[in-house]
Amino acid sequence: MTTSNVLSLPFRKSSQISLASSIRQYISQKYDQHPDMFRHDLEAIDALRRDAVNVREAHPSGIKKLQAYAAQLVWMSGKFPIDIGADFSWYPALGYHTEHPLVQNNIKYELMNVLYNLAALYSQLAVASNRGSTEGLKTAASYFSQAAGVLSHMKVVVLPELRMANPPDDMDEASLESLIQLFLAQSQETFWQKAVTDGYKDASIAKLAASVSDLYNLAGEAAMQSEAISSAWIHHMSAKHHHFAAAAQYRAACDCLEKRKYGEEVARLADALACVNEGLRERKGGYISKAVVEDMQGLKRRVEEGLKRAEKDNNNIYFQVVPPKSELKILDRANMAVARVPPQVAKPYDYLGDRAEFGPALFSKLVPFSVHVAISIYEERRDRLVNNNIIAELEAMTDQIHQILSSLNLPGSLQALEKPLGLPSTLVQRADEIRQADALNRLQRGLADIDKLCASDRAIFEEGKALLAAEEEEDRNLRLKHGTQRWSRPESRIDPSRDGGARLWNQAAEIDGYFASSTSSDAVVREKFAAVKDTLALLAGPDRGLLDYIPNSRKTEIPELLKPAIGKLRGAYNDVLRLESRRRKRVESLRARSRADDVKSDILAEAARLERTYPNTAIVPAHFEDFFDKRLDSTYESELEVVEKERADQEKTIADLQRANREFEAQKRSLGEKGSHDREKALQRLDNAYYKYKEIVSNIEAGRKFYNDLSRIVEQFRNQARHWVNERRKEARELEESVPTAPPPLSAMRLTCNSRAPREISMPPLSSLSLNPVPAAHPPQPPPATTYQNSPPASYYTQRPPTQPQPHSARQSAPAPPPLQPTEPAQIQSCADDVPPQQPRPMPPVAPMANMQGAWTPEIGIRFAGSPAPPPAAAAAAGGSNGGNNAQGGRQAAAAATKPPVRGTWEPSAGIRFG
Repeated sequence: MTTSNVLSLPFRKSSQISLASSIRQYISQKYDQHPDMFRHDLEAIDALRRDAVNVREAHPSGIKKLQAYAAQLVWMSGKFPIDIGADFSWYPALGYHTEHPLVQNNIKYELMNVLYNLAALYSQLAVASNRGSTEGLKTAASYFSQAAGVLSHMKVVVLPELRMANPPDDMDEASLESLIQLFLAQSQETFWQKAVTDGYKDASIAKLAASVSDLYNLAGEAAMQSEAISSAWIHHMSAKHHHFAAAAQYRAACDCLEKRKYGEEVARLADALACVNEGLRERKGGYISKAVVEDMQGLKRRVEEGLKRAEKDNNNIYFQVVPPKSELKILDRANMAVARVPPQVAKPYDYLGDRAEFGPALFSKLVPFSVHVAISIYEERRDRLVNNNIIAELEAMTDQIHQILSSLNLPGSLQALEKPLGLPSTLVQRADEIRQADALNRLQRGLADIDKLCASDRAIFEEGKALLAAEEEEDRNLRLKHGTQRWSRPESRIDPSRDGGARLWNQAAEIDGYFASSTSSDAVVREKFAAVKDTLALLAGPDRGLLDYIPNSRKTEIPELLKPAIGKLRGAYNDVLRLESRRRKRVESLRARSRADDVKSDILAEAARLERTYPNTAIVPAHFEDFFDKRLDSTYESELEVVEKERADQEKTIADLQRANREFEAQKRSLGEKGSHDREKALQRLDNAYYKYKEIVSNIEAGRKFYNDLSRIVEQFRNQARHWVNERRKEARELEESVPTAPPPLSAMRLTCNSRAPREISMPPLSSLSLNPVPAAHPPQPPPATTYQNSPPASYYTQRPPTQPQPHSARQSAPAPPPLQPTEPAQIQSCADDVPPQQPRPMPPVAPMANMQGAWTPEIGIRFAGSPAPPPAAAAAAGGSNGGNNAQGGRQAAAAATKPPVRGTWEPSAGIRFG
């Protein structure tokens, strides 16, 4: 318990680490520059951190140390990724885990802690200020406002960039909001104190005090949502809220006295006394400092004296009506406290430079990390443009050529006539290519590789999915064990956090879609291979096998009239082959150009230009958008135009080929030349197999790339799932420890009556419940008239909304309560003045049993130990007073007392009797 009437924030402590060694290692691994180029910067950053973490006293010299290190961390965030490889270890300042450090590889986490200590330093300087003088009050108000400003900057700017699923308890959003409002309240309190010291008018002081009360109330409400704000601080905030509410009403009463509003003066003094008494209740348990209690007691004495005097004067002299509190005008507010972010924190770049307050920015000659990201973005866009918009279009046009040639039986129809015996030269070349490439084994190895990659990726994915399923089953079991109200965290599949279960399950469904699509594609590729496997085996075999497979033509000479048509078709077919060959060379050249397209030097020059143009702005990849567009247009716009030209050339060439083929077929029919259809089909089948081999090779390479890319996705998914499951299990252990193992006592339950006035009832705790049989020496007595349905405590269930009260009728009787359904929440039966008491079912007599060993049976009954049964007269009186009809209630209770007990079984709809 503190002796001051204001609070300050303690420092977070950290262990010493060498940040320079982590930065050196990262530079050597990720950058092209040697770490020795930054020897001075590495020494400087370690010195800055050492000075910052050693700020442990409330002295103004520590402000610059913390601000300078924080500014360099903000600058370095543009040079390095957030996880640079340094394990920053910090101990919490508030909460219940201050002895256990939290270690994170996170520059933003380091920045949060440094700013937290800066806010703590401001708050401690404010408390240490001499608040007995006007200048001291101004200084304290400024320090409190800056503490609130730094915390507000942390909450709005830094916390969203922290990338931590569960930030530290004393730096989460609720804790920061509570601390912001606390320091604003204390800043406003100094303005109030200065107004009192300087003798401001009572109306102005009342406005200031009312605003102080509001701010303390906001701080307390936010603290209730925090896991780190202690009970002592919450009681302090509540006490101060009531204290300044009373002070505001007291000053408003003084203003009423001056304006001769004597009735209102009495009302406000009475409200002030109620408020200060409410504040004094917070001192129970010794949570509040002595100074705060003395302040409230002093105010209470003044209010009591003023109220006594005001009531006497009004009753004897003025005779003004004292208005109720509901009719009092709400006091105006005068809010002087604002969260002021120091400019060194809000705009740190303005204080970095050769002649600036914090000195030159460290690692300024290092290529910013955003530049590396920008290079990756450019390369990804370049590859997508080249592969999807250019190469893919060209290859699609080439596939279209092969389809047309196959539909025209080319070159089989030409080769059957031009080479009626033996093997065509083109076929021999392609057979040699197939043999040298070991085509069959190559395709089989490729398909086997795809199977292995797919199986490996699926195993990793199933491992991550199994982790999610196991966690979901664990959560479901715990939810069934503890109940949905006490097990309050979201279910696994709907966890809305940034890396929560909802996102992971959606990602799992998306990856399942990837596997389904790839499996279907793999099956298509295998079907292609199976369709041409035998034909490829012929091409891969010796020439003797091809000669045996291709029948010779019966005619060995070409008719003279057919030769012109053959020559024209051969020319058109060669044009198509030349077009395809030129296109293939263009694609190879374009791929080589894209691989050689090194954009690093140009992006570095652009980054230097941006830093010169905008020295106070951190460079991010979005700043290079215009550069990307201009470079891609200048480098590859001509290639996009070539695609359109190739499409036009192909249409013309294919049209010429089709026309020549029609003339060739017409000439063959006119001459009755049938040639050798068997030879033509065999040659065409071999030609189609060659192109199908090329297509399958391309498919297999695409499959390999797909599964290699997918492996990174599933590994990331598994790692994220493992981390999330571990966090959920840790959270479950903590939540299970915090879940109460026993229901709350029945004395906490209330009966809601139709009179709308809550009526407390006194009931024994569950620890006194007994399932032992009632001895015969104590025959059952009728319980009080008020009965209850058989239900667990109301806090376990969601209560139904109260029903509207019914008009009173002496003849109206209460309907029997319906039995509880499994899907409906159990309720405590409410009582109404116009409802006669329900008579309990008598308990059956039970033979005396001493030290009974065995199970409870329905015939035994339920008795509440420690509560003696009331006599019949008392029961009759209770029944008569409860129902509104005394005579009828007394007769019913007497009848219940004299009616002989009947043995039977207990039913849930009968209620539980209180014995």
